[in-house]
Amino acid sequence: MIPESFVQELLARIDIVDVVERYVPLRKAGANYSACCPFHSEKTPSFTVSPSKQFYHCFGCGAHGSAIGFLMQHAGIGFIEAVEDLASSAGLQVPHEERNAAIRAKKAPLTEPMARAMHFYREQLKASPKAVEYLKNRGLSGEIAAKFGLGYAPDGWQGLQQVFSDYNDPALVECGLVIVNEQGRRYDRFRDRVMFPILDQRGNVIGFGGRVIGQGEPKYLNSPETPLFEKGRELYGLPQARKAIQEEGTVLVVEGYMDVVGLVQNGVENVVATLGTAATDANVQKLLKQANRVVFCFDRDEAGDRAAWRAMEVSLSHLADNKTVEILQMPGNQDPDEYIREHGREAFVQQTKNAARLSEFLLRELVKRTNPNTAEGRAMLVHAAKPLLQKMTAPILRVQVTKEIAQRAQVSQAEVEAECGLKPLARSRYAPAQMKQRPVPSSVEYKLLQILLHKPEWAASLPLDLIDRERVESEALIAIADAIEHGELPAGGFGLLLEFFRGTPHEALIAGIAANMVEEVDLGALEAMFNDSITRLRHTALTAEIEQLTARARQGLSPDDRKRLTELLAKKRPSAS
Repeated sequence: MIPESFVQELLARIDIVDVVERYVPLRKAGANYSACCPFHSEKTPSFTVSPSKQFYHCFGCGAHGSAIGFLMQHAGIGFIEAVEDLASSAGLQVPHEERNAAIRAKKAPLTEPMARAMHFYREQLKASPKAVEYLKNRGLSGEIAAKFGLGYAPDGWQGLQQVFSDYNDPALVECGLVIVNEQGRRYDRFRDRVMFPILDQRGNVIGFGGRVIGQGEPKYLNSPETPLFEKGRELYGLPQARKAIQEEGTVLVVEGYMDVVGLVQNGVENVVATLGTAATDANVQKLLKQANRVVFCFDRDEAGDRAAWRAMEVSLSHLADNKTVEILQMPGNQDPDEYIREHGREAFVQQTKNAARLSEFLLRELVKRTNPNTAEGRAMLVHAAKPLLQKMTAPILRVQVTKEIAQRAQVSQAEVEAECGLKPLARSRYAPAQMKQRPVPSSVEYKLLQILLHKPEWAASLPLDLIDRERVESEALIAIADAIEHGELPAGGFGLLLEFFRGTPHEALIAGIAANMVEEVDLGALEAMFNDSITRLRHTALTAEIEQLTARARQGLSPDDRKRLTELLAKKRPSAS
């Protein structure tokens, strides 16, 4: 974990304007900066960056956050990677647990050899008519080859010796470029293959996929697991596809490198591929961070059917009611690359629009496997559905699927839920933070929360005993006041405040309010609003206590209660006049 104090120091050191301008050209617009939003297509700028609040917001699509949040959303990377990137630009060393530091130290010396190997393979492609002809026959242009850094590994045992003078360097073995056999002889892992570099989110080469030219086995050869490369965690083509994914709101997932480059060549750019393995939990988590709609595209053969079922299984535990996963099984015997070359872009896009929703695929396959036309088949249907329903994290979707299972099994929904041991689901990680009740924008507490997002230090003077603690906005107020009291929340704008509450139940509410408050405010007017809100809190509490005592007066009040009622009525008169 990264200490919260370091995140605060980092956000205090960097300027969100500088961070955003790395990727988006900004124009001065009063106290703020504006641009066309990088997260959706638009012609009129609705994207605003506030230097005083260290916060960005798009009035078109609603994207908003801090410098860390911008980098996470734009680059499609995790929190730790974003912090490391920004820290590097600010000349800061990120404090990590020793284990993480050891992993990074092991990775560092391997990135340079991988980059040199990629450049070597690219140069070799230019000198290989056979490899160039192969790519041309697959319909690929030089532009696409350059975009994906395609290369060629020459047909020799030690071709890499041309670029690595120290061919005995242990790093070449550790990063998977060179193999050492039982006799101690070294030779290149990749020989006579078209090379596909695999990049991480920062653009570093972490592995390669090699496609044999002509006949040969294996058809595709991947880098082995190394400190740089974990096949189950990576997706081929993601750095190149990121912008298109954001614009489309959809990511297509195919099975091979050639499918990716072939689809991009034909105008479908929001596409990635798994790396020679079935879809994994890490893949699905990463994909659902990139887009609200994920479409897995598989060949219609036995292997494709298995891959489709596996993708469905691993997706269940990462679903949310505002996210969709779909399964497209290509018609005939063509893979996506072959299909789009024969039928064209529009026909392929139409196929993706007809993909089966995950729930439809699940139900269809369960019915096919259990044949619920008999009592035994219906019992098998519920039995087969049990582990799948238990995995589902999207609460409303699970209810819908459970109803469908119950209907096909000719039992009640309650009986299916009881048999499958289905308990009420916790909220999905993608759903809004759990709330006692919906926030009420007209409440005094909501108004105070808006004010404190500008001046969180004023929380120290909040009369917390007068706040309605049943309101979700009150919980956020109390959390801010607690952080101020313990010196955990220094001033630093919306961005720092949002990062402080990242991952807490208050994140969604605070981010939502901050997104609509990017304009500058007059400090004097803000202070007057704050004082007025405190007065309203006191008046509301006074009125409530008077009403309670007045109601009890019908049964008679004690001398102390009568005295208290008299005092309260005396306090209220001036405010009522």
